[in-house]
Amino acid sequence: MDQDNGLQDYYIIKNNKKLKYGYTTGSCAAAAAKAAVMMLLMKKDVAKVDLMTPKGILLHLTLEEINRGDGEVTCAVRKDGGDDPDATTGALVYAKVWKTAEKGVTIDGGKGVGRVTKKGLEQPVGAAAINRVPRQMIREAVTEICEEQDYPGGIAVEISIPEGEEIAKKTFNPRLGIEGGISVLGTSGIVVPMSEAALIASIRLEMEMKKANGAKYLVITPGNYGEAFSKDHLNIDLTNSMKCSNYVGDTIDMAVELGMKGILFIAHVGKFIKVAGGIMNTHSRCADSRAEIMAANAVRAGAPIEAVQKILRTITTEEALGILKDYGCMEETMSHVLEKIDFYLNNRSYGSLKTGVILFSNEYGTLGITGSVPELMGHFEMKEGS
Repeated sequence: MDQDNGLQDYYIIKNNKKLKYGYTTGSCAAAAAKAAVMMLLMKKDVAKVDLMTPKGILLHLTLEEINRGDGEVTCAVRKDGGDDPDATTGALVYAKVWKTAEKGVTIDGGKGVGRVTKKGLEQPVGAAAINRVPRQMIREAVTEICEEQDYPGGIAVEISIPEGEEIAKKTFNPRLGIEGGISVLGTSGIVVPMSEAALIASIRLEMEMKKANGAKYLVITPGNYGEAFSKDHLNIDLTNSMKCSNYVGDTIDMAVELGMKGILFIAHVGKFIKVAGGIMNTHSRCADSRAEIMAANAVRAGAPIEAVQKILRTITTEEALGILKDYGCMEETMSHVLEKIDFYLNNRSYGSLKTGVILFSNEYGTLGITGSVPELMGHFEMKEGS
């Protein structure tokens, strides 16, 4: 791998070893697209390209497999996940670009980039599995070059990863309804190698910092979906918000130990349906049972057997919700799910911590809340002028 890629000074220490940072498939795609447009508009080869990542780290990435054809340019960047175990490390991520009459940047996936076949994922059904932040990175990188070169027209970008279909067999993509390849991912553009213990320690460190700054109540989301939902749909102060990733149980344990008074969880149903089954580490390698837990609660809500059978064949919780809605029992099922979530969260904290959950879906919005939510919301009221 390139030793001068801009990440030489970025690492973490684990077991007295330096673990190097890497960069995401999204960064590879954006860098390749940027370089290809440079070559298309400037009509000369480019050996290396700079890319500023959302994390604020400037990458210097080497181009491979350059092909300047008639009206189009293709080039690739080789993925380097650093010292993080990553199935995509070493794969070439290609971008092919060409001019279009329609203004703007259009982005699609080619060979080895998966297609979304099920509802509930970040991109709509039928779209290339290129997530929102990589799309934004590609669009901004291409637009930057177009403006520099005073090119007023449009650019089409096709991202391909020839090894993607084979790599996808080592991932959960097929189970998530992404077919034909891998996803182009990344929210920061950078891969930070972290063990589970290190990640839990980082959550604890952030919680200790919040407490030290006077926080007694926390808003906690498992990840980016919850954070985005909080900002877009809830009028609350997120100063004391943080992410717990998959570590719901560990987060509660730490909050109890540190003497916090309450946690308001804002969670996508895809994660917290597992909590309704008492699963406190929601990573798919630890446990899944999403369809089974949803089906069990649908039975409690009086759903007909044919609906339950359909739910058990689903891949995503959003798909299962659609079935419940069709059979008129989504609201009742979610009521039972939230009752079980509430029970298991209180059980984990031994009642020494007030917990509440706002459960939501990307497609159906707020699905319901537990009983303590109104009280907890009062601790996060927006201040005037906020």
